[in-house]
Amino acid sequence: MEYRILKYFLTVAREENITRAADVLHISQPALSRQIMQLEEELGTQLFVRGRHSTTLTEEGMLLRRRAQEIIDLTEKTEQEFLTGKEEIGGTISIGSGEGAVMRFLAGVMREFSGRHPAVRFDIYSNNAEHVKERLERGTLDLGVIIGSSDLSKYETIPLPVKERWGVLVPAKCPLSEKEHVTREDLVGHRVFVSKQGVSHGVADWFGEYYGKLDIYATYNLVYNAAVLVDSEIGAALCIEGAVSLYNSPGVVFKPFYPELTAKNTLIYKAQPMTRAVTKFIEFVRERCKEA
Repeated sequence: MEYRILKYFLTVAREENITRAADVLHISQPALSRQIMQLEEELGTQLFVRGRHSTTLTEEGMLLRRRAQEIIDLTEKTEQEFLTGKEEIGGTISIGSGEGAVMRFLAGVMREFSGRHPAVRFDIYSNNAEHVKERLERGTLDLGVIIGSSDLSKYETIPLPVKERWGVLVPAKCPLSEKEHVTREDLVGHRVFVSKQGVSHGVADWFGEYYGKLDIYATYNLVYNAAVLVDSEIGAALCIEGAVSLYNSPGVVFKPFYPELTAKNTLIYKAQPMTRAVTKFIEFVRERCKEA
C-alpha cells in the first residue's frame, strides 16, 4: 500500500463521494475510482459500498480507515522530525493524557519550554490510560500522562507533583450538594455514573461493600459528557476534581470523598530512540518536578 493511495482512500472515506473526493485531490474521478479498486484488489476485500449518491465504508473499510490514519500520522511525524534542522530544536511532541488537574502543571511546563524552543509544537491526545498506552506502543504518541496506579513496568516513568482528588459531581438541587464531603453511605440510593478507569484508580476499593449497592446507571470515558448528564439532573458522576474544574455551570457541584481518595500522575515513555525535542522536553519535565 502506497502512502499516496492511503491518502486517496481517506479522502473518499471522509467525503463519502468519489466525485467530491476527486475534486479535493485535484485528480479525475475515473483515475480515483481506478486507484480505489486497485487497493481493494490488493487487499482482497471490498472497502466501500457504492450507491448512486454516496460511497460508504464497509466494516473492512472502517478497519483500514483507522490503520491508514495511524500510518499517515506516523509518516508525517517522521518526515517532520527528519526535516527539522540539526541546530534548531523543533518538530512536534505528541502527548496523551486523561483529563485532570495535571494538565495545568503540564501547560506551565509547555509554556516555559516553548519560550526556550519556539520551533517546537505539541499534539495533545485526550483519552484514558488504556488508549494512551496503546498509542505509545504503536509509536503514534511520544509521551503519556497516566492518572492512577496502573501497571507501568514496561515504561520509563517520571512521577509528577500533582495529585487528583476523587469525589462526585452532583446536581445543584441534589441534597448531597449541601454537604461538605460525601461518604460511601451517602451515594447509596442515588443514580451514579462511573468512569471506566475508576476501578483501577481504587474507587471500588474505597467504597468497599457499598460499591455493590451503588445504582450504576452509566459508565463513561472522559468526563465532559457525564457532566452534561449531571447538569440534566439524571444522576451523579464519580470523577476527579481536576477533570470538571472547567465545566462552569451553576447546575452542578463537586463534592470530595471522605475519607479522602487521591490518585497520582505519572509521565511515561518507551525506552527507545527519540527526537531531540522529545528528549529535551523529558529532561525539562524532570527538572521542573525536582523544583516543585
